[in-house]
Amino acid sequence: MSSKAIFQPPTPIRGGIPVLFPQYSNTGPLPSHGFVRNRFWKIDTNPPHLPSHPSSNARIDLILRSSEDDLKIWPHKYEFRLRVALGHQGDLTLTPRVKNSDRTPFNFTFAFHPYFSVSDISEIQVEGLHNLDYLDQQKNRTRFTDHCKVITFNSQLDRLYLSTPNKIRIVDHKKKKTIVVHKEGQVDAVVWNPWEKKVSDLGVEDYRRFVAVESAAVEKPITLKPGEEWKGVLQMSVVPSGCFTGKLGHKKSCIHSHT
Repeated sequence: MSSKAIFQPPTPIRGGIPVLFPQYSNTGPLPSHGFVRNRFWKIDTNPPHLPSHPSSNARIDLILRSSEDDLKIWPHKYEFRLRVALGHQGDLTLTPRVKNSDRTPFNFTFAFHPYFSVSDISEIQVEGLHNLDYLDQQKNRTRFTDHCKVITFNSQLDRLYLSTPNKIRIVDHKKKKTIVVHKEGQVDAVVWNPWEKKVSDLGVEDYRRFVAVESAAVEKPITLKPGEEWKGVLQMSVVPSGCFTGKLGHKKSCIHSHT
């Protein structure tokens, strides 16, 4: 959570896990990142049946339906259900479900935008995106291929990786822990840290203590016919860094920098 986060609507809260719907960033006519992250959700008292993760022991179901204000800027009726489940070991699972409640099809882009707490941005590596294409959002979404084994940070970085695997890892060397990000129904991923770029609701040194690794569906928008529903999954867990084969000490490390 940003040390300067604003908890007064309609300003989005800088931290946590914002829900970006029905538009990721400024890829369309809506305000950047859509509008549901600025809405008040209700507790869903009649949620649909969902298989529970075996490790989860606490959950809450939330629901958001299109309001009159929503329809003025995005003329499609929707129903957004979100299950938040917490496991015994602290693993967190988010299950979003979007239903088209309208009479005509609509499409949308989507992302979860987690601000993962880390010891220091210069002490972490992001694994799992080797040899993938990405759009550099600092260079007008120019397309590149990432040939580095891991992502490390020494300057601002903002990339939309395309057709990514379901599992991405954030390795924190100082904490000797790895955050495992597992996603379903979201083929893209965003890696972002603003470094020293001034952000109005972010403290001067806050960038050192977080990294955003987002599960996303951006390059190919999701299309729903009337009555259809889309479902995704984002699961986050923490394990000791030595749990994975191919330890980082045996991997080539690449430093990403921008001039």
